[in-house]
Amino acid sequence: MKTLRKSIVAIIAFFALANTGHSQNLSNKKILSDDERMEWWRDAKFGMFIHWGAYSIIGGERGEQIAGGGAEWAMDKLDYTIEEYEKFPKMFNPELFNADDWVKMAKDAGMKYIVITTKHHDGFCLWDSAVTNYDIMDTAPFKRDIIKELAEASKKQGIKFGVYHSIVDWHHPQAQGNLFPNYNAGQKDQTVVNPEFPKYYKNYLKPQVKELLTKYGDIDVVWFDGDWIADYTTEMGKEMYSFIRELQPNTIINNRVDKGRKGMEGMDREGNFAGDFGTPEQEIPATGIDEDWESCMTMNGTWGYKPDDTKWKSSEDLIQKLVDIVSKGGNFLLNIGPDGYGRFPAQSIRRLKAMGEWTNDNAEAIYGATASPYDMPQWGRYTKKDGVVYAHVFNWPKDGNLMINKDIKVKKASILAAPQTNISSSKTPQGTVLQLPQEAPDKSVSVIKLEVQ
Repeated sequence: MKTLRKSIVAIIAFFALANTGHSQNLSNKKILSDDERMEWWRDAKFGMFIHWGAYSIIGGERGEQIAGGGAEWAMDKLDYTIEEYEKFPKMFNPELFNADDWVKMAKDAGMKYIVITTKHHDGFCLWDSAVTNYDIMDTAPFKRDIIKELAEASKKQGIKFGVYHSIVDWHHPQAQGNLFPNYNAGQKDQTVVNPEFPKYYKNYLKPQVKELLTKYGDIDVVWFDGDWIADYTTEMGKEMYSFIRELQPNTIINNRVDKGRKGMEGMDREGNFAGDFGTPEQEIPATGIDEDWESCMTMNGTWGYKPDDTKWKSSEDLIQKLVDIVSKGGNFLLNIGPDGYGRFPAQSIRRLKAMGEWTNDNAEAIYGATASPYDMPQWGRYTKKDGVVYAHVFNWPKDGNLMINKDIKVKKASILAAPQTNISSSKTPQGTVLQLPQEAPDKSVSVIKLEVQ
């Protein structure tokens, strides 16, 4: 449901553009309405999150000490001083990184957009920033603008491109770089404040966001994180949202640009908060939500590269999570944590391949589909598109009989990936019963296409 707030923000952004030098850059570009702006994202359903940076060298380990939680938090969790940690950006030389290969793996997996960490909480930047030397071109030996290469590769392969950017910065002295040994004290204790933060916001955070939105063409998604610190205010969040929409009116911005989300649940509290979609993290809402939302999730337990973490979700589980999310009207942003050389872990590649095979066979039931209007069946989920209902069967019935919701008036049923397969049906007072083949066509999720009356 579109809110009045979003429409007002769009109008403000439009008139702000008319009074800035940016208006001339948009003379040939239509400024979209909220629904037009969100259309591609709502249809896309599946995207790739990439957490990558100097922490990928560390792998979440320091001697015998292992970082609890995500390996991307190594600077904080493994008690590195700023000076100690600075050696890792100076070592960051991922010579095996290939932007075209990364984008192709995302595309082959059925993903429609990419969101890459431009700067995580450690403050090291993966693009050539004029605001700092703490970046890939000036500090690291790699001397290649990673954001530029990925933006160009995405555009070339028809994949939407987005940037993650951390509000928190443990390296910058006017942000939180003076709080060692607990850089992130402000997450749990809102009394921990830094009076210098407004200067960082004005002179560093905003100029860097502007760089990302003016140097690399269309940025389709801006994904913020670190909104939890007391120094960052809702007034800053609303200003940042309008600032971004002035630079790129058609981009999509997550709700972490503001202060309003309810923790890992990711959706907004009651109130007038900025942002275009909610961000459940490592969880899927139990039911559908009458707002735009995207569940971000890891393949194992960490966002950054951590070879010690071997608790990988199975391909079957990930495919079922994709279906569950789409059936509830959301998007699935699935994370990859490349290593310090620029390689995707083999476990991630295998899972991407399996998901690509499944999405290729069942694309019709996922992309552009809407949330199910029916209760969730015990055997799986429903999605709907263009008057067709898709029954996603997680648990194939041993007796071959599948009960369909009584509100679905089935005219014809077929297996989506094998339309030549004949499926007969019979009507009962409880609903239509489909007589399915003995063996499931797909061990992860088999999709039955239901043409309805």
